[in-house]
Amino acid sequence: MDIRNRKVLILGGYGMVGMAVIRKLAEEMPAELIVASMWEDEARAAVRQIKQEVDGVKCTPVWGNIFVRDSLKDLPRDEVLNNPQNRARLIADVMEPLNDEIMEHSTLHQIISKHRPHIIIDSVNSASGLAYQDIYYSYYMVSKELAAARQETTLTEGLLAEAEKLMATLYTPQIIRHIQILYASMIANDTKVYIKIGTSGTGGMGLNIPYTHSEEKPSRVLLSKSAIAGAHTMLLFLMGRTPDAPITKEIKPAAALAWKTIDDGEIRTRGRPIELVDCSPDEAVQLNGTFRFQDGGQWHSLGKNLEGVYVDTGENGTFSLGEFECITTIGQMEYITPEEIATNVILEIKGDNTGSDIINALDNAIMSPTYRAGSMREQALQRMRTLAAKHGESSVAFELLGPPRLSKLLHEADLLRQVCGSIRAIVEADVQQLTRDLETRITEHPDVRSKIISIGIPILMTDGQRLLRGPHVEIPSPIGRTETPATPSDIDAWANAGWVDLRESNVAKWQHRARAILEETARIPAGETSSRFEHDVTYWSVDEPLNVGKAAAWIFVHEDKGLRVKR
Repeated sequence: MDIRNRKVLILGGYGMVGMAVIRKLAEEMPAELIVASMWEDEARAAVRQIKQEVDGVKCTPVWGNIFVRDSLKDLPRDEVLNNPQNRARLIADVMEPLNDEIMEHSTLHQIISKHRPHIIIDSVNSASGLAYQDIYYSYYMVSKELAAARQETTLTEGLLAEAEKLMATLYTPQIIRHIQILYASMIANDTKVYIKIGTSGTGGMGLNIPYTHSEEKPSRVLLSKSAIAGAHTMLLFLMGRTPDAPITKEIKPAAALAWKTIDDGEIRTRGRPIELVDCSPDEAVQLNGTFRFQDGGQWHSLGKNLEGVYVDTGENGTFSLGEFECITTIGQMEYITPEEIATNVILEIKGDNTGSDIINALDNAIMSPTYRAGSMREQALQRMRTLAAKHGESSVAFELLGPPRLSKLLHEADLLRQVCGSIRAIVEADVQQLTRDLETRITEHPDVRSKIISIGIPILMTDGQRLLRGPHVEIPSPIGRTETPATPSDIDAWANAGWVDLRESNVAKWQHRARAILEETARIPAGETSSRFEHDVTYWSVDEPLNVGKAAAWIFVHEDKGLRVKR
């Protein structure tokens, strides 16, 4: 895509890589650069810097935590977790099914909807941000409170709070919700290209990495970072295989990133200076079988902070001369510069193949459907059809593949096959009479309805009020409930998701589908025998009994937009 005169959103724009990307983008003369960062001062500082370096490029700062809703976006995480109302809202936003209310209040969705960027470049270190919430620390806090609660034989407020904090640090639900909102927002706002700058989590090193977070080697927290980075990549891999999604790419550096600044001065950690303290030998702590984390020291402040020569590597930290020399030595992480990453990002946006897009690499490395499997599929289908005819079985659906919607569609198609037969006959039938015939079929054939309701698929009768069901239903999901309201809109949603629906409106929908298939086959030129059409007139055999599997697949492709676009 041509970047000139396009609007580009850079997530994590204040970071070292983000700034390198912005500088490269500015050379391409975009219509606007929207620079997003966690904090307002960071976003504004990044915009000021770019305006000083490049004339004539419109830059707009935006800020806030893109993983939370608008009311929480400017709060430090501790303030979110230590407030019961905020904590409950955060958990619900991640764990509940995605709905309009969650979408509308998402910080990420609001940024994308307000600015409607053509291109999004995501340089946020998402894996670190999620993994360093540290689920293991939360586990220890919950375990401590559980032990106290067992002794008191009652739940405590402390236990409840720590349990909620544990739920709020679950990594996988957070990255899933993030991708759901990102995808939906980009679709709604017509974003064309999304490029993620990801991470391997270990700077390209393996399980033997010596740079870790505790006495563990490697630490569970560090491995969590790699696990989330991998999960993130796979979700983007799926997004790249979604028909209406933006072009999706990921550049994944596997080395240390450096550098932003080299200087001499005060050393800070998490925005705070490191206080210099001293402990003389005569003030030493005696190790008498117990190590106390807080109250054993006799140290005293020297009244000044740690200073030294440092290299600022952005989000990865401030390193000393010795640390930087060690980590970049050949055979360690070594390093890559942010400008090299930025160059590849710009080339990928413009359509060049750098060889560094890991989504493209996965596309080319996976095993795809094969000629052998396609050939043997016909053998398998024919063997199953022969057995089904021999035993008088239709073998429609068992609800073991899922989703319930598939079982519902297969059984509805099978009922139409039993009552009408062919696709053409479905189209030519009177809808009211066909509706009555379908209910008669269900009413007079216990064996037919039994095979439907026994697998958890209820049957909604023609009046929309009577429901035939077995001991369990797949839709709606109980999710811990014993009952739930059943409004007309709820019933419509459940019927669409997993109920055999005998109402006239649904029968009319099936006639519309059958008519569309007839029209599809009619558009194929007479005598056409080339490889142009995957589904020719012989595929559907519109005057033969309806093939229920083909019908369900057609619906998944055309109505549910479930087409596989890469083969």
